[in-house]
Amino acid sequence: MKKFKQLMIIGVKANGKVAAEAALKMNRWERIAFLEDDPSISFCMGIRIVDRIDEVFKYINDYEILVALGDNKIRAQLHEEMKKAGAVIPKVVHPAAVIGEMVEIGRGTVVMAGAIINCSSRIGEGCMICSGASIDHDNLIEDYVHIAPGVHTAGTVTIGKHSWVGIGSVISNNISIASDSTIGAGAVVLKNIIEAGIYAGVPARKIK
Repeated sequence: MKKFKQLMIIGVKANGKVAAEAALKMNRWERIAFLEDDPSISFCMGIRIVDRIDEVFKYINDYEILVALGDNKIRAQLHEEMKKAGAVIPKVVHPAAVIGEMVEIGRGTVVMAGAIINCSSRIGEGCMICSGASIDHDNLIEDYVHIAPGVHTAGTVTIGKHSWVGIGSVISNNISIASDSTIGAGAVVLKNIIEAGIYAGVPARKIK
């Protein structure tokens, strides 16, 4: 895959900021810039906002493009548009993350400081694996999933596309979670989730 020495990050809030930190720590790009629609912001992390998000297509021949928007569905849509346009989309893994043997990480995914991904796990495209999360062996995290800080998944867990796993939640071994699910903060998932919805509590139950 072709590589550029410049990185364009779409979005400066929350995910974009920590993605930029990870990218800076990697020391891989000579220049990093942001695209953002909020006109009140000129810099983030000491990095300049150079344009609006809808102007991204004029940068794809000179920059690698990372979509770091917080909403899973919007991030997915823009990521897919970048793929169709032929953009070079990197994965960004903070040097302080721990990545096991035979782990696969899809393009456009960000793995933040202190995250652990154990052996033989697969992480899809456009995911956010936040600080201090641990993903044990043989997990499958499908595309555009957000794993919040301090989440712990046991072995052989599958999390479906576009799901959001809230801060400090725990998912027991051999569990499958349906696509488009939301797991509330601190929830403990002990049974398969076969229907999209919002789940919370100990043990986790559907609340909406």
